[in-house]
Amino acid sequence: MTDDLSPAPLVVDHDPGWSARALALVDRLRSELAPLPVYAEHIGSTAIPGMAAKPVFDLQITVTDLYEAECAFDRPLAELGFRQSVHQHDHVPAGVDDDPERWVKRLWMRRGHAGADCNLHVRLLGSPNERLALLFRDWFRAHPGAVPAYGRFKSALAGVVRDVDTYADVKDPVVDLVVTVAEAWAASTGWTPHAGVN
Repeated sequence: MTDDLSPAPLVVDHDPGWSARALALVDRLRSELAPLPVYAEHIGSTAIPGMAAKPVFDLQITVTDLYEAECAFDRPLAELGFRQSVHQHDHVPAGVDDDPERWVKRLWMRRGHAGADCNLHVRLLGSPNERLALLFRDWFRAHPGAVPAYGRFKSALAGVVRDVDTYADVKDPVVDLVVTVAEAWAASTGWTPHAGVN
């Protein structure tokens, strides 16, 4: 589930300018939120070359203490047009027998701002959801042949659902399938989080 303010999902063709704009925002947030971010990265579909996506940047800030980050980040993020979401957990992939509390996060969102629309996911260093976001991005970057099919799936889905919550709920099992394949790739290649480029 999301707190996205748009009434229906909109998936658009990849914009080659997304990467530079997102990385500029990553740098700004890293500076504004210092010294707590351990890592700050561009994640999600807009971080994958050629991927159709909702025109909303997903960024991930990795911290060692969520409560400390929540207290410290709220004011500077509000000044940058972000509002905190009530959503504090990520979807646990199907087949993963894990305590949902290990998938905790904090989420701030920005919509209709002069800067880019953005979801800012703040996750714990070493948590499974922090790792999954990076694995998903990096697997698609390493397998560009899979990008068009996943993009077409998202475009078709956006055309038949009425709201972003339903869109996310239907998309989650497909992400789970991608992650299953990506885990095998990670094991065979020695992939580790934060090893790649934003």
